Amino acid sequence: MAEENISFKSFYYSLGTTSFRMQNFNQKIEQQLDLLSRFWEKPEYANEKWESNELIQEAYYNFIKENDFLKEGDAPRKAKDARQKTSGMRDIGLIDDNRRLTAVGKRLLQIAKTGDFESDNFLQIPKDSFIYFQQLLKTYIEIDKESGVRPFILLARLLEKFNFLNKEEFMYLFPLCINEQTTAFIESKLSEFRGKDVNVGEIVTDIFMNQQNYKDALAYFISEKNVSEDTFCKVGLNRKSKDYDRPYFALYNAVKKVYFDDDKSDKAIMALYDASDIGNVKTHWRKFLFKTSSGASIKKSPLDQLQATNMFSNLNDETEFRKVFFKTMHMVKVERTLEDYYDLNRRYLKISDTLLFADEQVKFDIIPNYYFSLLPDDFYNLAFEKSEKLTELQSLEEISPFLKLDTEKLLKAINKDKKTSFTEIGSIRQFVADERTERFNKLIDEKFSDTQLIHILQLISKRADKEIQELVTDDADIPTIFEYILGIIWYKISERKGNILSFMNLSLEADLLPKTHAGGGEADLVFQYEAENGYPKHSLLIEATLSDSTNQRRMEMEPVSRHLGDYILNHKGLESYCVFITNFLHMNVISDFRNRRNMEYYGGKNGDEVINGMMITPLETEFLAIILERKVTYATLYKLFHEMHGSPLAPKEWYEDLKQQIMILK
Repeated sequence: MAEENISFKSFYYSLGTTSFRMQNFNQKIEQQLDLLSRFWEKPEYANEKWESNELIQEAYYNFIKENDFLKEGDAPRKAKDARQKTSGMRDIGLIDDNRRLTAVGKRLLQIAKTGDFESDNFLQIPKDSFIYFQQLLKTYIEIDKESGVRPFILLARLLEKFNFLNKEEFMYLFPLCINEQTTAFIESKLSEFRGKDVNVGEIVTDIFMNQQNYKDALAYFISEKNVSEDTFCKVGLNRKSKDYDRPYFALYNAVKKVYFDDDKSDKAIMALYDASDIGNVKTHWRKFLFKTSSGASIKKSPLDQLQATNMFSNLNDETEFRKVFFKTMHMVKVERTLEDYYDLNRRYLKISDTLLFADEQVKFDIIPNYYFSLLPDDFYNLAFEKSEKLTELQSLEEISPFLKLDTEKLLKAINKDKKTSFTEIGSIRQFVADERTERFNKLIDEKFSDTQLIHILQLISKRADKEIQELVTDDADIPTIFEYILGIIWYKISERKGNILSFMNLSLEADLLPKTHAGGGEADLVFQYEAENGYPKHSLLIEATLSDSTNQRRMEMEPVSRHLGDYILNHKGLESYCVFITNFLHMNVISDFRNRRNMEYYGGKNGDEVINGMMITPLETEFLAIILERKVTYATLYKLFHEMHGSPLAPKEWYEDLKQQIMILK
């Protein structure tokens, strides 16, 4: 084959696009469905087409910018940015090619607007997650005219065979399963290495070297008498521009000089270090070539930091050297691309809330795991078949007859494995809740020590948002994370008593980390306590805000007292009070909450119900951190809060006294 005809041909896939990484994924989808719906309702756009219409695409970009969906500055190409921000929703059937909402998208938007995400399905996952689950079963990625794959069904096939995939297997091997042949090959390798260290790089190399274009490129590379920059432009098989591969010429020469020509001089090694500075692959190359990633250490002692033994050492034949360099170059390029795709694939697949991404593994949650274990092998043949009904709302049985739930078999499988005696699907709800609570406590132990929680509180007070999301999750905004962290802290203070997952009135992923919906910000934490030594049976509402100064007065004074008042009226005869937590308390907020103890609250349809005073205790996060650090228990706080509630001090002096009392708690 002539070198001019050697070109890249895709042999892996991703869901979504790397050009738009959607944090707060559920929230962003719901917001965009609403924005698209409103955009097309405008008379000037109602009859316009989206495809090949950059004017309308730019108009949509400007529309979402005006509606605060975009926080960054204007994109250089607005139409392109608008396409990227909507393409992922098209890929899973929420909108069509013309960016109109499908029946699926309309149903999701309806759920989001009602705010009712409660489970109504046998998988015990939220309503919106069940729709995503159905859509992912149909979602098909076209690789080329001859091949394509439904990633979710493919993953289900792999998990059914192997129970789990570790992070490397999911990241590097799962996206290479583009047809029955490569899937069977990868399955054979996973079987061979199960329980051992999988040589992922070797498997990746085997797969791309089985492609004719890579075979042709290697043959051309070996046959070249004089290797040049142009050689690498021809054999680099770059997906975008051949010119991106020019820097490999300098790297090739530097590697050859140090390892093949055995020049271990400081000058040659530093030239190797400099030549390895190639875009986003330099970290991979430097791991092969050097013992440290510290440039200062390498410059100080080049020979000591050089990897004496690697894939390039002990090669005496130039043809063999070229083969190894070619395969290493492409292995690094493919792995780096797959690392880029990892976050996209994980983010899209996890919106079904059927998968757990934890402990460096991906596996099905408990009920989905049993469900898929009962499906026949014939179901998994759908992994390589295109669905024609992606934009339609379909039941599981309509997606495939194999997906019809056999309740009796499912209950039998669960009962046998878990030694339970469930007789109907509804009865496993508590079983699932108990299992989730157990996992949540394990998550707290592993991820949220007291020290870490205090650190996160400090970051929240500084609004170090990026670092907070790195420590917790980037699928939730900071106010949601704040409530989540407060819930965990108060659960620890309460000595882990009660049903924490019901107390935390938040949406959680299958991994039990928080997620934000478009309507978010209204969730309260309601802790329900049974009678113990030190306090009676009662409820505690925890209200939280990150607003301060005037905004705090405007946004929180009325809602907090209304939430508590309505709760008391709906739970007559049950003692209930509220703790209001924020980073900084405005003095008039303290005054308002203190004076609520002597004010009437009127409820009911016509204000015909009345509460004579309410107890609202304001508290700043720095004192919550002190309470956690000193391991003060809730029984001690309950006593303090109630004693302080009866204090005659004026609000300013009262809060100063409360802080002093907290400082001496043990």
